[in-house]
Amino acid sequence: MLFRRYGRFISVLVSLLFLFTSGAAQNSGTQPASKLPTDQAAKLLPEKLGEFRVSSGVTSPESLTERSNQGVITSSAARTYVSKSGQRFSVVLTTTSSDSGAFAELTERRKGKTGIQGFVSDAGVGTASFSYSNGQINHLTFFKGRVTASLEDSGGDPQNLALLINLGRTLAETIDKSDGDIPVLVKHLPAWQAVSQTVHYTLGVDTLLREFGNKSVFDAVDFDGGAEAVIANYDQQRLVVIEFNTPQHASDINGRILARIQELRSQGQPLPTAYRRVGNYSVFVFDSPNEATANQLIDQVKYQQVVQWLGENPYTYREAVAEFTQTTLGVLVSVVKASGIVLVGSLLVGGIFGALLFSRRRAQQKLTDAYADPGSMLRLNLDNIDPNTDPSRLLGPGR
Repeated sequence: MLFRRYGRFISVLVSLLFLFTSGAAQNSGTQPASKLPTDQAAKLLPEKLGEFRVSSGVTSPESLTERSNQGVITSSAARTYVSKSGQRFSVVLTTTSSDSGAFAELTERRKGKTGIQGFVSDAGVGTASFSYSNGQINHLTFFKGRVTASLEDSGGDPQNLALLINLGRTLAETIDKSDGDIPVLVKHLPAWQAVSQTVHYTLGVDTLLREFGNKSVFDAVDFDGGAEAVIANYDQQRLVVIEFNTPQHASDINGRILARIQELRSQGQPLPTAYRRVGNYSVFVFDSPNEATANQLIDQVKYQQVVQWLGENPYTYREAVAEFTQTTLGVLVSVVKASGIVLVGSLLVGGIFGALLFSRRRAQQKLTDAYADPGSMLRLNLDNIDPNTDPSRLLGPGR
């Protein structure tokens, strides 16, 4: 009886301890990450890719990025392919919830690789890509649409790099390109063509906290509603641009950022050299020589507003009429211009040919006599006088 009573007491204690530890794990965010599904990504890894055939089944990659916990990566799968000559290549393919997510995954994998020997910023595969071959490994990563793929071999033979790129291009051809371009936010950076191959793109604030510290100005930022950010280096300056989807969200975050900057200043903590709200962008400059230089860099960031109707556009008819009117006026102006060009051209060509013909006739006239020999002229014999007339039959003088 006593054993049963204590046994029940011990069972209750164990149950309470289990519930407490489970709740603590959930609150601390230390739950082990579950593996990502492979089905969606596995469909994009067929049995044959050109001259390459699979040599293994679909597996789940061991390493998971932190972005998978933010709902960016939706599935991931790995497979090994073999060329005709027997070289083996591993392919890890991940699918994301958006094109921006796939580009963010590419930039995350590219980070820290730019200094590797044999690094190539654009391998010409997919929408954007990079590769490197350092004698120990040949590596290729590209993104296209909502897919990011990493391919590599273990031999490091430079000849295999060409095969690796061939495999990557063959795989990229089977993937939907979606928008077929890098995120627009990158193109709004100053001199974006020069920095697009080295930018770091992110869809979560965790990346910013990891880059600039957990107690930085980015403590005041959240990415609710689908915000996106890009980090770009301009010599020693670091530019961070965060885009928010609505002006209200951008305004709320702007107020929090300004308050956080004042708090950090009072605590003597590191601050951004300059900060400014530009449209729906929050723009930061770090590690600049001075505030004036930082503001000059911010001045080059241009916000281009895009309006999207959640429902039916109420101005559809007005826009259609305006487009029709503009098109009609354009056609009319084009016709008038073409007619005027034809008329002026005709007058010009006719005048040139007329002047040439007139000059030629005048030149020919100058080369001939003004009057011909009278003997050769044709004259009318109105008086019936000719050399054969009999002079005796003519009246003499005074008659």
